[in-house]
Amino acid sequence: MIPPAFEYTRPTSVDEAVRVLADAGEDAKVLAGGQSLLPLLRLRLAFPELLVDVGRIPELRGVREDGEALAIGAMTTHHEVVHDPLVRRHAGLLAEATATVADPAVRHRGTLGGSLAHADPAGDLPAVALALDAELVVVGPGGRRTIPAREFFVDYLQSALAPDELLVQVRIPKTDGWSFHYEKFHPVAQSWAIVGVAALVRRDDGHIAEARVGLTNMGATPLRATAAEEALSGADGPEAVARAAEAAAEGTEPSQDLAATPEYRRHLARVLTRRAVLTATGMG
Repeated sequence: MIPPAFEYTRPTSVDEAVRVLADAGEDAKVLAGGQSLLPLLRLRLAFPELLVDVGRIPELRGVREDGEALAIGAMTTHHEVVHDPLVRRHAGLLAEATATVADPAVRHRGTLGGSLAHADPAGDLPAVALALDAELVVVGPGGRRTIPAREFFVDYLQSALAPDELLVQVRIPKTDGWSFHYEKFHPVAQSWAIVGVAALVRRDDGHIAEARVGLTNMGATPLRATAAEEALSGADGPEAVARAAEAAAEGTEPSQDLAATPEYRRHLARVLTRRAVLTATGMG
């Protein structure tokens, strides 16, 4: 299908982009890599009067260390995230999960910030951001503010971003010393995950001292499997991990669609949590 008509502008700075967004209000959409927005336009599921292309703002790209965190520009592409040595060293879960996003063509165009701002619970990276305790830095007419990932995703395809705000940076606390794995089930290569699990595990003296588990496509927003996280504390072998993983779907409200029933998604959450944690810890 052909998208509806819209105006187009390409600001060259964050300040200019924020001014344009403030002037346009809810009639504007930010164009980052376009891998999420363009299909919505073609299907006429989005009707912006103005597209604000932030692809030429240099300060929105790149990865740098900032104390105990990595500061990643919102326009950094998936391909750049996967291959960046700082991400691979200090936030390996992000690199591993990003390598599973769609296909190479999409990863060369799609961006970390665009994926998070789109707030699709079936996307791989929102659940990973939750598991990593990421923070999202946004800029608006009132200045800069930082939003924890746990507060950023508010409903299906809805985030805490105001219409006149721009996501500029994603801050990822370093997870040196943690093991990790991203496991997802998707019956067709490069398709959306029916369910995905992002697991981060810190071990101490042979047992799990702390675990974080992010769930993809298990509700209207990405989720943390808090009951499973609590149950995993102290687990010291495959049997204990399997018992803890049974709690992975507690408190979730997965959707029913052509791909799966809610019951099947809950089953997958339990199975994939067990696999992800066992792979991360090497217990499997």
